[in-house]
Amino acid sequence: MNTPVIAVLSGGTSSERDVSLGSGKSAALALAFSSPTRKFTVEGDALPAGLDPARHVVFSTLHGTFGEDGGMQRLLEAAGVQYAGCDARGSDLCFDKWRTRQAVAAQGVPVAPGRNFTAAHRPAAAELARELGDQIVLKPNRQGSSVGLQIITTRAGIDIALAGLRQGDWVAERRILGRELTVGLLRGRAMGVVEIAPKSGVFDYSSKYTKGLTEYFAPAPLPEEITAEVRRVAETAFAACGCRDYARIDFMLSPGGELYLLEINTLPGMKETSLLPMSARCVGLDFNALCRELVAPALDRHRLAAR
Repeated sequence: MNTPVIAVLSGGTSSERDVSLGSGKSAALALAFSSPTRKFTVEGDALPAGLDPARHVVFSTLHGTFGEDGGMQRLLEAAGVQYAGCDARGSDLCFDKWRTRQAVAAQGVPVAPGRNFTAAHRPAAAELARELGDQIVLKPNRQGSSVGLQIITTRAGIDIALAGLRQGDWVAERRILGRELTVGLLRGRAMGVVEIAPKSGVFDYSSKYTKGLTEYFAPAPLPEEITAEVRRVAETAFAACGCRDYARIDFMLSPGGELYLLEINTLPGMKETSLLPMSARCVGLDFNALCRELVAPALDRHRLAAR
């Protein structure tokens, strides 16, 4: 049988299209060192023309809605195309922040106190402050890359933020002050722990994608027992949400040493300087090697399906 072509998907229709285009370019260049590779730019909420389940194995770098939320994955599965990363069910679950919280909490993974509501049925600011405190994190329930994230630090700020909600499904959480950590997982095993230190104090969209606004420490300067705990909890969360192949999981570590899960990223950024590659370098995997490892399980599934 001929060697399958790695079809790298990027672009898409979400607010994170430009980020995805950068990830796709980097990943395609890296994968081309070891496999026949073709880059597809996704322009709509549909499979790109030319995908062939007999010839292609997909490596998607789509971010945000339709890319990470199970939409593209459902279309690939229906077409019989093998692809790397979480399946449609796991993607849909992890893109929903509230359902992710419920799934991991059921397995003992700690999450910050929080509340889920729609803009049409939002709570009163005083009620939310009584429940979560005056400092809260407000974010869309189904978005990625810190899109729409608000850090609110006063009771008056909660009033203003809630009054500004016009539509959508939202999650409010008690703000956990401390150190932000992330860890990549490959085939369900945690790699290196990375510390994220935004100069503004908030790892929002600007801090994430503007050069020089955030420092990164890889590996994170942590006691061995805390590093081990982060890795253990990440592996538990990965399994609890039915993840497949790889993911990146974000945490907050309070000054008292309590660990809280923030979210699970099933299609994290894939530039060479992105967080998942940073985590991989901590365990000796350079970017090219990481890309090969990420797509390897999908190549195995393609071989099995072709028998």
